[in-house]
Order: sequence, then structure tokens, then C-alpha cells
Amino acid sequence: MADLIAWVMVLAIAAYACAGGTDYGAGFWDLMAGGADRGKRPRWLIDHAMAPVWETNNVWLIFVFVVMWTGFPTVFQAVFEAMWLPLTLAAVGLVLRGAGFALRKPARRLARRRLYGAMFAVASLLTPFFLGAVLGGIAAGRVKVGTTASADAWAHPVSVLTGLLAIAATAFLGAVFLCADARRFGADDLVDYFRLRAFLAFGAVVVLALIALPVTRSDARYVWDGLTGGWGLCLVVLAGVCGLATVLLLLRREYRWCRYTSVGSVALVVCAWGLAQRPYLLPTSLTVEQAAGAAHTLRWLALVTLIAIVLVGPALVLLYRLDTLGRLEPLTDADTRAARAPGDDL
Repeated sequence: MADLIAWVMVLAIAAYACAGGTDYGAGFWDLMAGGADRGKRPRWLIDHAMAPVWETNNVWLIFVFVVMWTGFPTVFQAVFEAMWLPLTLAAVGLVLRGAGFALRKPARRLARRRLYGAMFAVASLLTPFFLGAVLGGIAAGRVKVGTTASADAWAHPVSVLTGLLAIAATAFLGAVFLCADARRFGADDLVDYFRLRAFLAFGAVVVLALIALPVTRSDARYVWDGLTGGWGLCLVVLAGVCGLATVLLLLRREYRWCRYTSVGSVALVVCAWGLAQRPYLLPTSLTVEQAAGAAHTLRWLALVTLIAIVLVGPALVLLYRLDTLGRLEPLTDADTRAARAPGDDL
């Protein structure tokens, strides 16, 4: 039962990395779009593409935390004691990012729109970095039961590279999805704009991954061994194949299927990380069995998770499908009562 719950948690992390990561990637390109005039069209597309589903994607992160503190309370305590600072910064980024995105469109004054837009864009960069740094610290074995908070837990090379890889991967996902969104919204001028950025982001992922190879081998040897052998290696190879397939589909301008291959590349890497850590949740100090809560708690958690999957899962699939087909439209200014008024451009 403990192994089953642990895999549910890994799959939820993969879902958040893909769903939430796509939104973070859109925020990254919002930040890189340039000034008000130059970035007007890309930001217009980002607003329209994200609006129907951006709030839903954080459900996966909440689910991960609920499963962790219920099923593996020892791990939850150890991670939050050792990593409270990056996790707090990530949480602040989540709040500022959501507030910036929600308030940017209905804001009446230009200065406020710029402020909210900056909050959204910068937080979209910092939040995945700090979440990635936390995962890097765990993979490197810097978190143990009783570990006190220190910069050494998350500011070492593996954590920094994992955080940078998280930013690059989200930028890749965001650019790929925005290519298809540009076609869906009839913004033909933005298709090649985000297509080029998808290639650049993929190149950044490859370069960072190559840099991370020797660093992971020396500083996170247990995870390195798991990623370079057995099923972990198989998943890494499949992730690479999915990434290359995405690039090929983009070159052929097949924007429908490249979404699935890009998601597959990121999800497979997360699952490979989960396999590489077996049987540990905190390498190499705490196994899944040692960290598991009481048996009856795990049984109830498994039952509740099953009910949630049956009730919520189809609704999420339908939501994502409707969004992909363009059946969901964002609110207009009239809907939000954000009509222009004197002084709007001040």
C-alpha cells in the first residue's frame, strides 16, 4: 500500500510538472516578450490561452502536499524543516503569480497593468526554480530526518541545475502549447514566433542536461545509478525520444501532436526520477516503508484517492479537452466590468 501511494504522489508531481509547467512556461515568455509595444501580441495570446484553465493546474500541487503529509508525515516534516525557505519563496511566487495574472486584465490604469504583469512574469520564473531546487536537494540526499534548514540543503550545484532545468522545461512546454494556441486563435504571425522559442528552449534543456550529468554523478550518486540503469534508463531514453519527436513535429509544423510528445518528455523524466530513488523517499536515509504512516491511514488515503480520481479525473480531462478544442473562451472586459474609463492610460 505504501508503494502504491508513493507512486500516486510521483504521478501527481508529473501531472503538475506538465500542466502547471505549461503555465509557468507561458509566464516565462511573457517576461521575455519585451516592452509594451513589442510584447503586446504575445501577451495577448498568453492571456487568452491561459485564462480558461490556469487556476485548475494548481490542484495537482495541492494533491501532492495532501498525499505527502497524510501518507508520509515523516517526509513532509523533514522536507519542510530543511527546505522551508525555498518552499516559502515558491509559495509567495504562486500567490503573486496568480494575483498578477488575475488583476492584469481588468486593471484600468496602464501603470497597474504593468505592475501586475511584472508580478505574473517574474513569479513564473522564480516558482519553478525553487520547486526544482527542492527536488534537486532531495535527490542529492541533502534532506534527512532532523536536518536543519540551511542553504546547503538547496543551494548546491544539483539543486541549482535542477531549478534551471525546471525553468527550461517549462519554457519548452509553454512555447510548444502556444504554437498550437496561436493557430487556434488565428494569430498566424505568432506561430513561428513561439516555434522558434520552442527550439531555443529545447536547446537550453539539452545543454543543461549535459552540464548536469557529471554534477549528478558526483553529488547524487544513488539517483545517478538509478537513471543510468534498468527501468530508469529506459524512461530517460523514451523521454529523449519524445523530445526529439517534438522537435521533428515542430519542423514539420504538426502542432497538434507535438503537445502530447512534449508532455510525454517531461512526464517520463519525472517518473524516471521516481524509479531512480527506489526504495527511498529521501535517498539514502529513509525508505518508503519507513516513512509510511499507519496502515489504516494509508488504506483510507487510497480509498479517498480512488474516489477523487473517479469523480474529479473525468472533469479535469473534459476541461483540458474543451480548452484544447477551443470551446472555452476567457471573460471579456464587459464580463469583468473592466470597461475603459478616463485616465486608463495614465
